[in-house]
Amino acid sequence: MSENNGNLKIGVVGGGSWGTALANLLAQQGWPIDLWVFEEEVKLQIRDNHENKVFLPGIHLSENLRPSNDLGKVVADKDFLLTVVPSHLVREMAGAIATHISPETVVVSASKGIENGTHLTMTGVLREMLPAASADRISVLSGPSFAREVAVNVPTVVTVAATEPEIARRVQHIFATPYFRVYTSDDPMGVELGGAVKNVIAIAAGIVDGLGLGLNTRAALITRGQTEIRRLGLVMGANPRTFTGLAGIGDLILTCTGDLSRNHTVGKKIGQGQTLKQILAEMRMVAEGVKTSQSVYNLARERGVEMPISTEVYKVLYNDVPPKEAVFRLMTRDLKEELDEK
Repeated sequence: MSENNGNLKIGVVGGGSWGTALANLLAQQGWPIDLWVFEEEVKLQIRDNHENKVFLPGIHLSENLRPSNDLGKVVADKDFLLTVVPSHLVREMAGAIATHISPETVVVSASKGIENGTHLTMTGVLREMLPAASADRISVLSGPSFAREVAVNVPTVVTVAATEPEIARRVQHIFATPYFRVYTSDDPMGVELGGAVKNVIAIAAGIVDGLGLGLNTRAALITRGQTEIRRLGLVMGANPRTFTGLAGIGDLILTCTGDLSRNHTVGKKIGQGQTLKQILAEMRMVAEGVKTSQSVYNLARERGVEMPISTEVYKVLYNDVPPKEAVFRLMTRDLKEELDEK
């Protein structure tokens, strides 16, 4: 199967902002892209007006995008399948496509999160739910990449990781354009943990900004948040160098500082006094860090990993701990050396 083949068959599952942006990126390269969307209104908007007014308004989409509400049709007989649904829906989605997917299909996950309960990453869920798909053909795409900026061709750089290097290289060549540069990695666990846990830290950064605590505080929080991600990664078998790269510090900086970050926005509103229930009621798109904070909190306790910032985010979100109290607790912890042993 050649990536230069004009008959390459590609499906994208998920018509939110990120799924639409990535599907459009591929469609702009000349391939017809089957895009599964949940909402009938979104299908009609893309089909008739070449715009996803619900999740990516104002962006003209390629005529090579073929939206559909028929999941089986989008998945069947594909060379490449990109999954871009919210992390808490990945298991349900994978179950629905399991009978349609081919063993030869290369699966690319672009969802960021850690599943509540099982504490599996998204590729872990896909491997469990897609027995017909070859495990070494499942990969993950991650890095500092806001959907809207990708959609308007802002130069963006990401990483694709797979246990099989040749799979990573094939995905790399499929996605690479003059404005979307793709590196490869053999560390899916590190890439996924970086992409998931940074959303929790971004909520904390938003809280800091909402409280008006200043740039010193935010810089310290990002740095110590990176330490927490690395600690968890080490016990989960990830390569620590991954967290110094695009899917680590790169994505962390973007999500903790960018105005387009939904997780930062949630944190900022909490810091300004709104409740989580109020904030979520106003949002149509998902802030992944809200659910992932539960997984990270429980996984850290299960594995004996010290993650104080992530713990305080969980307590603010779910135990109604006042943000100022959480900051005070972080600042008055026992004094210690900065660097971990490893």
